[in-house]
Amino acid sequence: MGSYLPSTKQEQKQMLEAIGLKDLKDLFTGDVPNSVLLENSVNIPEGLSEMSVRTKMENIAAKNTVFSTILRGAGAYDHYIPAIVPAVTSRDEFLTAYTPYQAEISQGVLQSIFEYQTMVCELTGMDVSNASIYDGASAAAEGVMMTLTRKRDRVCVSATAHPDVISTIKTYCWGRDIPFELLPEKDGKLDLTALDSLKEDTACVYLQQPNYYGQFEDAELAREKIHKAGAKAVLGVYPTTLGLVKSPGEMGYDIAVAEGQPLGMPLSWGGPYLGILAAKKELMRSMPGRIVGETVDAKGRRAYVLTLQAREQHIRREKASSNICSNQALCAMTASIYLAVMGPKGMEEVAQLCYDGAHYFASELCKLPGFELRYKGDFFNEFVTSCPIEPEKLEKELAKHGVLSGLPLENGVLWCATEKLDKNAIDEVVGIIREVCTK
Repeated sequence: MGSYLPSTKQEQKQMLEAIGLKDLKDLFTGDVPNSVLLENSVNIPEGLSEMSVRTKMENIAAKNTVFSTILRGAGAYDHYIPAIVPAVTSRDEFLTAYTPYQAEISQGVLQSIFEYQTMVCELTGMDVSNASIYDGASAAAEGVMMTLTRKRDRVCVSATAHPDVISTIKTYCWGRDIPFELLPEKDGKLDLTALDSLKEDTACVYLQQPNYYGQFEDAELAREKIHKAGAKAVLGVYPTTLGLVKSPGEMGYDIAVAEGQPLGMPLSWGGPYLGILAAKKELMRSMPGRIVGETVDAKGRRAYVLTLQAREQHIRREKASSNICSNQALCAMTASIYLAVMGPKGMEEVAQLCYDGAHYFASELCKLPGFELRYKGDFFNEFVTSCPIEPEKLEKELAKHGVLSGLPLENGVLWCATEKLDKNAIDEVVGIIREVCTK
């Protein structure tokens, strides 16, 4: 192995000066709260043994709050993960597998990706899926980039999409000097009248279903209006809902994207997660990353190959449609195992439990003084209510009871209920909220 020589302090200084910064911390200013930045690393004395360091780190970790009940979603969800999922993915041959640069000796990895792509297509109703992307926000941004043409390069995004997704798409557009337009919301949903006046250069419209507030959008009518304007329709979905509602393919969407975290991945402090991207066949050659295909070898045996690789390492740089590199192979396999274990019936049952639980939670919560639904439309497992006290104060009080509150918003609280929150847990939580608000 050759030695690894990192950049020197002087080289780092030169790179920072080139982009107008003075310190490495300046790279995080504005994006990462100062309260979570370490000033002087972890306070551990020098010269300790491995055992002493471990004890010290365990004591520090013990200060973290581990919530027994989670009422927050907003893009990452506390679903139950069957024991077989981590049992399989933690096997050495899966855990240590790497990017299949030499396809002929990577048949196992290629097969796992092929199975993932197949399941994603079945789940979304699309024709083709790539080999996964870093996360849901990146998948959304890459998805809208697929629709750009010489005559149509404007990207429109619903204001009811997740703020992080909106920000990511906006950043991609800024980097490529592409017109970005945020379509207005009305009563917690996309204002569909905005789709009647899309500009002629509109390449696509991105819509989220259910949206950031948990509301079900009128996705089919939106798709009709988008196509009538000559633009492509991109739908961001919550994978769990597809056990109950129509898939993007069934509704006629051109591209489907999603955050795959609900498919067997723990919250894990925000990652690693999984970006799902699937599309209709006619858009296949615009798809970023890799597509694995099935064929036969010289002896007629089943074999797997990298069918398409639309990235700068494999084709001329100016022809590349993306710089997406390593696919999230282990996370993709996790999703595959989860879907295989659950099956269509299991996915339907989980989705129904989430839907029923959220509606029961909302009805019980709104019996308390000062709580009422902000939006009247149908919702899946998330909903927004008003709050009789400061949401941040309620959040702190619930934390004392081992409960992670819903997400405080400007106009209330965004609550979430997954299948892990049963009727007894909901009744107990509502009782705690009643007590806190009474005080």
